[in-house]
Amino acid sequence: MAVKIYKPVTPGLRNMTGYTFEELTPNKAPERSLLLAPSQHAGRNVYGRITVRHRGGGNRNYIRIVDFKRDKLDIPGRVAAIEYDPGRTARLALLFYADGEKRYIVAPLGLKVGDVVMAGAQADIRPGNSLPLSNIPVGTLIHNVELREGKGGQLVRSAGSAAQLLAKEGDFAQVRLPSGEVRLVRQHCYATIGQVGNLDHSNVKLGKAGRKRHMGIRPTVRGTAMSPRDHPHGGGEGRQPTGMPGPKSPWGRPTRGYKTRRNKQTDQYIIRRRSKAGR
Repeated sequence: MAVKIYKPVTPGLRNMTGYTFEELTPNKAPERSLLLAPSQHAGRNVYGRITVRHRGGGNRNYIRIVDFKRDKLDIPGRVAAIEYDPGRTARLALLFYADGEKRYIVAPLGLKVGDVVMAGAQADIRPGNSLPLSNIPVGTLIHNVELREGKGGQLVRSAGSAAQLLAKEGDFAQVRLPSGEVRLVRQHCYATIGQVGNLDHSNVKLGKAGRKRHMGIRPTVRGTAMSPRDHPHGGGEGRQPTGMPGPKSPWGRPTRGYKTRRNKQTDQYIIRRRSKAGR
């Protein structure tokens, strides 16, 4: 996919780039049976309290039901279309299975309309096929990796991302994630062959604030522009430094280099922490 550059006929278009959408199937409406009506909560939980700030508004889109489990084993599915999903960075591939069922999957790089994909232990090592880690050769690029058998893929699902299978030993396989972290995953867990498509997503420049608002993301106010009661960085006459060794969140917690991980149960599965270059 190439990046489209706009002519600067307006100030907003001067630094704006976008998708060419050349990999999408033309004039293809989304599959109605795989759509869900959205319910926007603007970052609020069930009690109405804001738990994720800077959310609200945005274009109203339908939610696509994506098959991350790939539990239709040994049944071939033909790629009927490559579609756009407004809720994620990757593209979706619409599969027509031999038994008549239709499902969406995350489209890997190189998957085209007319290709046949399959999930199962005996599937070929081809982009789009899903296999247990025990049946995937060492060194293969994978995505949509499960952490628990049968739960569905949870890792490596965004545009352009890929993990690599490094080694196998006993019941576990070593997988290097896009962040640089090396993690143990049980060999019975499924993963999909290939790299997620839409590689140029990171090269797209929004160009204006309106495109961010269309995504449902509201403006962020700097802490130094607030009062002391609203933010630790606030207060002072005129522009002032933060007045503390490092930047803080609105609740006083350090925001750079401060580890927030609190999951000791899975620490044993992490062989190497993520590298700074991979963040």
